Amino acid sequence: MRRLTKALSKTLIAVATSLIVIAIVVVYIFMSAPSQTTTSATTTPTTTPLTQVSISGAGATFLAPQMLEWARSFTEIKGIRVEYQSVGSGAGRDMFFNKVVHFAGSDPPLSRELYDRYKGQVMQIPVVVGSVVIIYNIPNLPKDTTLCLSGEVLALIYKGEIRYWNDERILSINPELRNVLPNEEIVAVHRSDSSGTTSVFTTYLNKVAPTTWTNDLVGLTVDWPVDRVGRGVGGKGNEGVTQVVKTTPYSIGYVELSYAVTQELQTAAIKNFEGVCVKPTAETVRSALINAAGELPQSPLDDWSDVLPRMLNARGSNSYPIVSFSYMFVYKKYPDAQLVQALKEFIRWILTEGQERMVPGYLSLPREVASIGLKAVDLLEVG
Repeated sequence: MRRLTKALSKTLIAVATSLIVIAIVVVYIFMSAPSQTTTSATTTPTTTPLTQVSISGAGATFLAPQMLEWARSFTEIKGIRVEYQSVGSGAGRDMFFNKVVHFAGSDPPLSRELYDRYKGQVMQIPVVVGSVVIIYNIPNLPKDTTLCLSGEVLALIYKGEIRYWNDERILSINPELRNVLPNEEIVAVHRSDSSGTTSVFTTYLNKVAPTTWTNDLVGLTVDWPVDRVGRGVGGKGNEGVTQVVKTTPYSIGYVELSYAVTQELQTAAIKNFEGVCVKPTAETVRSALINAAGELPQSPLDDWSDVLPRMLNARGSNSYPIVSFSYMFVYKKYPDAQLVQALKEFIRWILTEGQERMVPGYLSLPREVASIGLKAVDLLEVG
């Protein structure tokens, strides 16, 4: 009996020892094995949230008040940061083509020459409808006075050939102001930088007064004839022209309507295609859009170079004659997938919800024009 008890004790000790060894091995294996969380973290590729993507743009001051408001609202709503530098269409284009910024704002579309150079690479998206208005500063002229000017008269002022405010060619359009307009020299204010607003304005002058305002005086930058007679002054950006006119008695200038509205400057009525003097309003700008000749291109990848001349001096007795789209230029391909997605979100938002957030002085796009621009969302790709 004693031998049996002794043998059983040895057996129990051996079993207990084995169990301890097994337990130690199991714990060791468990502690040594990588956890499921660690494995997942090391094998799943990381992606940058869209809220960490920053979109940069630069260009037209014509477009700037609206684009800056869009950038602010979009950043606030979507959390995707958008920055826009109001440097003028020409400088913005240069930054875009040198790939300093992701998109450019431009009043005129690409010329046919530039379109051919970048065909298939750059998309042109109309984003807003604006108008170039004539502002003036004539002291003691009552605020409710309606001054009317024609394209021919404006061309002669900027040529330096109409010198005084009471010139007979101005009075013939404004007979009721014969004893009101002063015998004071006109200071003609223009852009000093490369400007889409200048391109729109000079294209208009060339269309309505081609023998006075010749082809060589059309473009983003112009050698202004009025400067050569000492009565021209340059201002940088729409902001600069606005400020110069505001502080210079007897001056005249051209800016996007929003600047005139916010600064409460007097704007001239312009004699339109039908010979009617019309002021720039939402109604008269919309009438010009409706009556503009010709069909629009159907893709952001198409050539838009002839759209601006057709929009200017449109038919219709209630049409304001200096109306233009302003465009956003983007590349068709970007190397960064997250940037592509962020740009898609921004473009889609601008052409839908953004069209309901217009700054005073701009008009939202007609629905059919916005739908053309929305095609860019599907065309944008990584490459």
